[in-house]
Amino acid sequence: MREKGNEESIDRPLTIALVVDTVGNQGNGTSNSALQWAAELERQGHHVRLVGIGAPEYPARVNKVPLVSWVASKQLMQFAEPSDTLFRTAFQGVDVVHIYMPFKFGRHAAKVARQMGIPVTAGFHLQPENVLYSAGPLRHIPGVSSFLYWLFKHWLYNRVDHIHVPTEMTASLLRSHGYKARLHVISNGYSPAYSPKEPVDPQAPTPVPFRVIASGRLAHEKDQITLIKAISMSRHAGDIQLIIAGTGPLRRYLTFRAGRLLARKAEIGFHKHSEMPELLRSGDLFVHCSIADIESVSVIEAMACGLVPIIAASELSAASQFALLDESLFPVRDAALLARRIDWWIAHQAERAEWGVKYAEHTKEHYSVEASVHKFVDMECEAIGE
Repeated sequence: MREKGNEESIDRPLTIALVVDTVGNQGNGTSNSALQWAAELERQGHHVRLVGIGAPEYPARVNKVPLVSWVASKQLMQFAEPSDTLFRTAFQGVDVVHIYMPFKFGRHAAKVARQMGIPVTAGFHLQPENVLYSAGPLRHIPGVSSFLYWLFKHWLYNRVDHIHVPTEMTASLLRSHGYKARLHVISNGYSPAYSPKEPVDPQAPTPVPFRVIASGRLAHEKDQITLIKAISMSRHAGDIQLIIAGTGPLRRYLTFRAGRLLARKAEIGFHKHSEMPELLRSGDLFVHCSIADIESVSVIEAMACGLVPIIAASELSAASQFALLDESLFPVRDAALLARRIDWWIAHQAERAEWGVKYAEHTKEHYSVEASVHKFVDMECEAIGE
């Protein structure tokens, strides 16, 4: 492992505790990422102790928070109950403790680790804007977003020297809200299971039905309603089959609107994480309408499978950084322009074939979980060395 300044380099496997409120739930993006990183860390020769609800060796109990837990459960997330006994057992002999969330469980884990003399790092995986879109009218209160950035900092991040952030956008947001820690920009990456599909035949006729896929929580900030409206406006509306993989509070609403607006029956609902690579490879186009996103791993996974994406350009979403050409972008919430983008890709089979291969190659080069975990280990070594 590389030397950092005057610090001593570490050339042995690390033992790392990953503290995640919800570990054993593969419908939640943070859980997926933690499990993928744990598997890759082990593959690279390190030792990982997962600590949280559903963890195999160090499971936590569920902490029921009135109302908040109900909202969180709609996003396939639970809060874990802190336990000194659990933390002291899990952290015995580890080199570093990495906290995923700034809630009670993570905060208490960080406190116990410091008492034991163990370095603590953290990841910033929960964008306040995402929280607010689940909070109904509260999100319209002036200054509430800035308050949440301050609250997260006060709870956890102002006592951590090294923070993992998935994108430069996230790093900029944190700096603008007064975060002083060293920010390490590392993509969450994608699993090798997301391999490219058979290349599209540029000479073949456009498939019917033409499968448009979206993936993500069925929540206001993901804005899937714009996609439903756009397909209804498409010149090829009768030939498009929509699949939205996800679960969340808007499932019934989106299913109802799709049933009213779309010519073909849409599939809207949960898919196991293990089923997603095959689902994506079965698609013809991937659309991501999200208003607020800290990285958008679902877009990376789709591109890795050889799907051309169309991505909403939003100042609160990092996803637009993945677009390689203008035809892969549309202004956030603009259903009419999204419809034109979908129609363009349907009409240009050869370009869709060419760019599907380019997106898969680009993703493999820049966003593999293997490369991300190497950078994460460098960050952990830096924290240990200090």
